[in-house]
Amino acid sequence: RDNQNKYIQSTVANVEKYFGEFCGLFAAYVRKTARLRDKSDLLVKEIRTYAETETPNVKSGLVNFADQLATVQDYRQAQVERLEAKVIEPFKKYGNITKLKREELKVSLAAGKREAKQTAQVERIRQRNPSDRQIIAESDLQRVTVDATRIARQLEETMDDFEKHKIKDIKKIFGDFITIEMAFHAKALEVYTTAYQHVQNIDEDEDMEAYRSSLHFETTQPRLSLVSANFLKSTNGNNSTISMLRSSKENTPGSTCKLQLDDEEEEDDDGIEEEEEDEEEEEEYVPKNT
Repeated sequence: RDNQNKYIQSTVANVEKYFGEFCGLFAAYVRKTARLRDKSDLLVKEIRTYAETETPNVKSGLVNFADQLATVQDYRQAQVERLEAKVIEPFKKYGNITKLKREELKVSLAAGKREAKQTAQVERIRQRNPSDRQIIAESDLQRVTVDATRIARQLEETMDDFEKHKIKDIKKIFGDFITIEMAFHAKALEVYTTAYQHVQNIDEDEDMEAYRSSLHFETTQPRLSLVSANFLKSTNGNNSTISMLRSSKENTPGSTCKLQLDDEEEEDDDGIEEEEEDEEEEEEYVPKNT
């Protein structure tokens, strides 16, 4: 019976140790998966932002790709929730289960100790040979033995149930883990296939034409602006030149000289006419020779 109790104690301790480690490691696994989901959400947001700056086909392909990647994260969220419910929680329950089994084992061990103590007492009484006390001690021993046997049998039955449920839970928990992972990866593979097709369907030639058109438009716009500016500047310059020429023609020294010459010519003409009149008068005045 002592060996049996030791074996049960070893079994419970083993389950408590490893199931606790499984619970912690699966919890870490789920946390990592949740972090991957969060980082993927950020990646989706960044891809959508970048797509708005790209050429039409690249933009469409990246937006569709981001949508598919976001769908994968929805499946990943479902994966996280299922792992918590079907893997972590069952392992976590074994903390309480093993605690109860340790208590039951303590009761069984205490009954065994009482039986061993009563047996030793009966042996001592036999050696002293007092009949009445021996009869009483043997009666107590029988009662303690029956009690210990009953407790041991109950412990054995509960440990049978414990072992049976443990094996079933191992099959179910790890089976659920695989099922959840396979369901996620199957859905993810389907969505990733669609995402791959969206990226591969980007028309490179058409986007290159759009890029070149945009490039030429951007380079010709400054030139056109420069030509327009130069044209306006030249037009303004010509207008100002014409105005200056007009004003200079009106106020040039040549024009003034011409006016002065005209005045002088008129004065000369008047002088000549006066001289001719004087000569005529002199001719008329010449005296006759006597």
